[in-house]
Amino acid sequence: MKNFVLAGAAYWDKAAKGARTQGLFSLDKASGEWRPVTNGLPDELEVRCIALRGADAIYVGTQHGPYRSTDGGESWGRLPLPGLETVVWSILALGAKTLLVGAQNTTIYRSDDDGASFRALDVPTPEGACVMAFPNRVIRMAADPANEDEIYAALEVSGVVRSLDGGESWCDCSAGLIGLARQDRLKSQIGTKDSNEGMMDSHALLVSPSRPGTVFLANRMGLFRSPDKGESWVEMGIGQYSNLTYARDLRVFPHDPNTLFAALSDTAANGPGSLYRSQDLGESWSRFDHGLSIDSTLMTVATSAATPDRIYCAARKGQVFGTEDGGKSWQEYPLPEFVQGVYALACG
Repeated sequence: MKNFVLAGAAYWDKAAKGARTQGLFSLDKASGEWRPVTNGLPDELEVRCIALRGADAIYVGTQHGPYRSTDGGESWGRLPLPGLETVVWSILALGAKTLLVGAQNTTIYRSDDDGASFRALDVPTPEGACVMAFPNRVIRMAADPANEDEIYAALEVSGVVRSLDGGESWCDCSAGLIGLARQDRLKSQIGTKDSNEGMMDSHALLVSPSRPGTVFLANRMGLFRSPDKGESWVEMGIGQYSNLTYARDLRVFPHDPNTLFAALSDTAANGPGSLYRSQDLGESWSRFDHGLSIDSTLMTVATSAATPDRIYCAARKGQVFGTEDGGKSWQEYPLPEFVQGVYALACG
């Protein structure tokens, strides 16, 4: 499946729950229009993540569990989860047949037969976890490209955990984040009385393909780096380059392991937003979207493994922007106006 763009949306504004504000959409680039993807997917679909494996396998995380397409998104089937936690926030495809599915309440499932069966992993809740009005969720997972048994999970709003044995056991990697929260400018509390809340509000992470043992994290307070597999964390200083520091997504460019993309915004609910790029593993950053008018939180970034010049980003309230020439020019592809909770984006 080549030359595709998929966007996933879920309920964000609960007051608008009666409206059809969610779903999975495919972009027709010729017309610039989006069409709903429905064949085999449940009604009133909420999509919070999209993962790819190879040329044709696509996985989406929904409120009813994970779904898979093996024909490039033409048809879908549900994958059976064994537990009660079916609201899926993240999916990580490893190797030929391994899947990790992240759900609510610090729940992670593992499959070694490409989703035919799953088992729940024993993932502890970190000591510094913040109790919010919503259940904490496994918002992103990543593995070391050189060792897929080394897995990290970003927990919203509970920090970071790590496994060195493929998920059989886990340890808390949040102590360094809590330590940084002693600095006044890294304190934040919105839903609790805990000033560590902002540093525990993880959104995305990745493991560097070019610098062994280095993990990058995006959270409410900005961008952070661990040089030692999560044992300690340092601030990356994104505030030197942008006045927008609420970091929602962080991706490594598949065609250059030293290039990172970060989705930055003002707050969780409102714009403006902007897309930044680093070409030196986060040592310096520059704005990459050439002044696009992004009017809500920039939620997600997608790159194409097949086409280096293809990069897309999406904002919470339905704006999608794409470049096909490596960032020289951008085009907007707005989702239908009823879409108000974009979480996921993927392109081929």
